Amino acid sequence: MPRISVTSEVWPLRGAFKISRGAKTEAHVVKVALTDGEYTGYGECVPYARYNETVEGVIADIEAQADALSRGMTRKELQDAMKAGAARNAVDCAYWDLEAKRFGRRAWELAERKAPEGLITAETLSLDTPDAMREAARKAASAPLLKLKLNGENVLESVRAVREGAPTSRLIVDANEAWSIALLEDIGAELDALGVEMIEQPLPAGQDDGLIDLDCPVLLCADESIHTVADIPRLSQLYDMINIKLDKTGGLTGALDLADAAAKVGMQIMVGCMVGTSLAMAPAMIVAADARIVDLDGPLWMAKDRENGLVFDKGVMGLPDRALWG
Repeated sequence: MPRISVTSEVWPLRGAFKISRGAKTEAHVVKVALTDGEYTGYGECVPYARYNETVEGVIADIEAQADALSRGMTRKELQDAMKAGAARNAVDCAYWDLEAKRFGRRAWELAERKAPEGLITAETLSLDTPDAMREAARKAASAPLLKLKLNGENVLESVRAVREGAPTSRLIVDANEAWSIALLEDIGAELDALGVEMIEQPLPAGQDDGLIDLDCPVLLCADESIHTVADIPRLSQLYDMINIKLDKTGGLTGALDLADAAAKVGMQIMVGCMVGTSLAMAPAMIVAADARIVDLDGPLWMAKDRENGLVFDKGVMGLPDRALWG
């Protein structure tokens, strides 16, 4: 029966990561190890204050399952034992890694999904002044896909500046709940003209019902509004796409279920991440193999990543090393 150990880790970033809600210079993650004697599986999560999570609270939630795990709780039973969120994500992904090692197969084979080969990830430009974002775009102009973090100020100016700095890159933007319906109506057509392919969570979660009557020329993607399969019926009337993050779904198991549910109602898929190491990105790649947009550049923000971390080559992600995960 597996034994669990939980540790908190702090990973310095290579610079300040700024979004509409604030900035960070470190990634605070929780790492889980599940050991059954011969093999150990690993998982990582990022507790997120936006969802009322803390490192201490996540660790307590995980440690509360130690007895059940030692008595043989299965990964399927885990889904009912813990609520969707960061804590379950770390344990669920550690289960997948452990199972892959036990059976000598890759995790995507166990999930009966295709290998996540040749995935192109977005590279994120942090929120800043238009001039600073233009310069950042110039430095990242070789990236095939750029994601712009924006707030409700200088939106068009910032997008125009990035377009000037990276004239050939595909662009997506993330408002992180900072816009109004009036702003979206005013700038949607011009964002489309600038080549923006997708707008992520323009309105605050729970205040997005107005999207049902909006004719926006740019794809709209839910992020903070979407967590689990239970959210699909309402959001399928409002958005074209959902951003699946394992820290929201509570792990790879829930993420695969959510991807399948979205596909059934015709919603497109984006796979995203919190700012974490390659250990957090590797499981998400399995879902990303069937996604229209992939945003798993968390490790590129690390001053130093884990050993055997993911390899990024001009926006293309290499397959996870077995020594890392899965």
